[in-house]
Amino acid sequence: MKKFVAMLLALTLCLSAFVFTASAEIADVKLGVILLHDENSTYDLNFINGVNDAVKALGLSEEQVIMKRNIPESQECTDAALDLADEGCNIIFANSFGHETYLLDAAKQCPDVQFCHATGTMAHTEGVENFHNAFAAIYEGRYLAGVAAGLKLNELKEAGLLKGEKPLMGYVGAFTYAEVISGYTSFYLGAKSVCPDVEMKVQFTGSWYDYNEEKNAATALIAAGCDLISQHADSMGAPSACEDANIPNVSYNGSTVESCPNTFIVASRIDWAPYFQYIVNQVANGEKIDADWTGTIATGSVVLTAVNEQAAAAGTVAKLDEVKAALEAGTVKVFDTAAEGFITVGGAALTTYLADVDTDAAFTPDTEAVADGYFHESEYRSAPYFDVRIDGIEMLNQMF
Repeated sequence: MKKFVAMLLALTLCLSAFVFTASAEIADVKLGVILLHDENSTYDLNFINGVNDAVKALGLSEEQVIMKRNIPESQECTDAALDLADEGCNIIFANSFGHETYLLDAAKQCPDVQFCHATGTMAHTEGVENFHNAFAAIYEGRYLAGVAAGLKLNELKEAGLLKGEKPLMGYVGAFTYAEVISGYTSFYLGAKSVCPDVEMKVQFTGSWYDYNEEKNAATALIAAGCDLISQHADSMGAPSACEDANIPNVSYNGSTVESCPNTFIVASRIDWAPYFQYIVNQVANGEKIDADWTGTIATGSVVLTAVNEQAAAAGTVAKLDEVKAALEAGTVKVFDTAAEGFITVGGAALTTYLADVDTDAAFTPDTEAVADGYFHESEYRSAPYFDVRIDGIEMLNQMF
């Protein structure tokens, strides 16, 4: 018995030492976060929530995290990053595409600090050891959200409530970047997978966050006969326009059910908590951060909000569970080029496409992205590069 107690005591001391060592390493990490806007932006709020969830999971103290809000895509980003480094941050993260060159500049000035950037394209080509990009396969989440939209359109069609002869969706987009094109195309394809005759119109605003422009764009799309609206823009402009007009809405980055109980169906988003946990643990353990990290449904990085069954079509939850399982198993591909008539350009099947993966100043296409019957989005770098203009989607303006 004494021998057993001694062994148990020794084991307890070993475990205590392990916990103490791990905590001591975590205690040495200080995270700085640069945000384009603040909590009023659904995009930025999603990052803030990701940080807070990671902090809670890792047991970080308030002193170990500094957030800088409303930092524009300019030299102010470099200055903010250098300030965070001066304040002792050994990981600095920025959340907007336009922050990238400014954050990279700071990374070159502070080689002992790890700089991580969401949505960027340069880490895999620049070769700066302490500069990293991250994104997630959000096109899978948007595809799922599109399935929910398609089911709603079928319900409206069966009830004789469509505005026109065919189901028509509207989409409020920020810019004509690959990230936005990839997003609205995957949303459209998800809808098309269950509602084959659906069409879509896209209106761009030229801003990631502009309540009035986004609401005006949604209002114009509704006036143009759209039966349902979705978005890749960050304010409540489009959802509020839908609630005012009683038009079904699929949001992005978070649920709007409290403000839009009658029209909100579901939203897809990237959960950034797994990435924040990953980079903190890598630094705590003295291990390298991937130059280009892609989160997935399997890593918990691509998620849907709860479905608002008051607005969604009957059977939506069960169908989303079915399609999600197929995406995880690889039996459904979002950008399926093998399925007849699913993706066409000018009436022809998409059998080849050179994508701009290694981005240069001229945006020169450099990588064959179609193989094995599908477009390999986010497999050659984390940030989206699908920018194909496919049939069934009309871009109402292209200036942005």
